[in-house]
Amino acid sequence: MSFMDHGIIELEELTSIGHYPSEERMRKGPVAVAECLQKIPCNPCESSCPFHAITIGEDISQLPCIDFEKCVGCSTCVTHCSGLAIFILNKSYSDTVGSVGFPYEYLMNFKKGDRVKAANRAGEYVCDATVKNIVLNEKSDHTAIVTLEVPIDQVDEVRTVYRERSK
Repeated sequence: MSFMDHGIIELEELTSIGHYPSEERMRKGPVAVAECLQKIPCNPCESSCPFHAITIGEDISQLPCIDFEKCVGCSTCVTHCSGLAIFILNKSYSDTVGSVGFPYEYLMNFKKGDRVKAANRAGEYVCDATVKNIVLNEKSDHTAIVTLEVPIDQVDEVRTVYRERSK
């Protein structure tokens, strides 16, 4: 099944089209991943990147292409992405812990240092995590960037904080 069949991007889809950094690159430090698979006219990620690591080109309906060697994981693109589709992955902490930074526009009932439940692209619980950082400033246009410390084998899956569903 593909993204177009069920609306959820699978890791295999991202890697098959070259939109996912190698394990070796993620072990070097933070790096952005654009999980954007729809060709829509949009390019704020490209114009906001201070390192010119994101390319869309003349036709702004093309998918963003990140040069993973130029990207330093600064997260400027995360808050500029209107689709909330860019994440910062880092597997350089240790052999057991990594981090995932993501845009967050929901009510925050957690703070730095809290233990939270982490969720995957489908919103399903994946693992427990620690809130490493929360960045919210004027430049972010009211979009917080939340960074979670997670088990290193979950960096490829965690994309948000799990939210309990109302019964």
